[in-house]
Amino acid sequence: MKACVFTLGCKMNEVESASLMRGLEERGYEVTDELSYADLYLLNTCAVTAEAERKSRQAVNRMRKFNPAAPVIVLGCASERDGEAFFRKEGVRLVVGAQNKGRALELLEKEGVFRETEGAFCELPAPKQTKTRAFLRIQDGCNRFCSYCIIPYLRGRTRSRSAESIRKEATECGAKEIVLTGIDISSYRDGETGLGELLLLLKDVPARIRLGSLEEGVADEKFLLQMKEAGNVVPHFHLSLQSGSTAVLRAMNRRYTREEFLTCCKKIYEHFPDAAITTDIIVGFPDETEEDFKASLSIIAEAGFARVHCFPFSSRPGTVAAKKKDLPAAVKRERMARISEEAKRAETAYVLRFLGTEREVLFESDGGYSENYIRVYAEDAKEGMLARVKFSRLYKDGVFAEISEEIK
Repeated sequence: MKACVFTLGCKMNEVESASLMRGLEERGYEVTDELSYADLYLLNTCAVTAEAERKSRQAVNRMRKFNPAAPVIVLGCASERDGEAFFRKEGVRLVVGAQNKGRALELLEKEGVFRETEGAFCELPAPKQTKTRAFLRIQDGCNRFCSYCIIPYLRGRTRSRSAESIRKEATECGAKEIVLTGIDISSYRDGETGLGELLLLLKDVPARIRLGSLEEGVADEKFLLQMKEAGNVVPHFHLSLQSGSTAVLRAMNRRYTREEFLTCCKKIYEHFPDAAITTDIIVGFPDETEEDFKASLSIIAEAGFARVHCFPFSSRPGTVAAKKKDLPAAVKRERMARISEEAKRAETAYVLRFLGTEREVLFESDGGYSENYIRVYAEDAKEGMLARVKFSRLYKDGVFAEISEEIK
């Protein structure tokens, strides 16, 4: 019997799908993540934008073209948002919401719409990992309710995995790099163990630790000292900014000002001078003025971002921001072009700082990443190789480097 687990959306969805694939393998299925002929389909959906929901609905039709007789199980954010709509589609036997994906495996033979709200962290099988990089799910849900975001309504309130369960999986996974991931890992808490204390519990894991997306408030003096003490956490901070304008941040229900965000960046550089600070910026939020937009443009260089993910505002029904009048599409397109140019300049400026220096790089099938998140290419690099390399020149989306020595 063959099963297909098809995934749309965020890294968290990908990690959860990898866990479901492991669970199906343990039940005797041959499993693939490529959309192809199968005897059973699991569709892990996304609802972060209207386009993501549309693609989720279309995926059911694509599955049925491969095998009209195979049952389809739909789970995730889009099914949490409107499970009945999916259940009415021909071929869909079971719909499971976003907050209890772990129940999908035990409900394989059931039929209907299951969307119970989970009160605790929902455990899933440990995903099948490569020896290079492992994504470790430590938290789910969100309490922040940013005015543009539908996710807290679909994923539910923040829930954290037990620190001991995380430590056990991290110790046993065998990967050379572990990425701690979740919807809002800054809110992680297991009793007295917050995110910083968790890093200290993982300091003896024989792997470098990389953090998923962080909120500005978590990176305080105590947390940065805990990172240093742990010793195996790489200096890469993905701090979600969303706007460089304090007025827009207030309208987004982001709980910091421009100045507070920049102070956080300064504090990070004091402890980790070579740190890569990457970020997200939403362009064209309702009521964003040209002055507000210029504040987002200027903060890119001021914060010294190593990489910026820019995307236009997309209104989501059910959120506070959806009640506001959207900006014209032409305005958003023009601002996207300008901010993309500025983001590229900042990324190049960051990389140029390290030409001629040596860094530690973990290579994958096509290039690799340094500790501070620079994309690196080198001759004779092999997948899974950890090596010290010397950056020689700009190349593709990063640098070309010469391998100095392999680290065993």
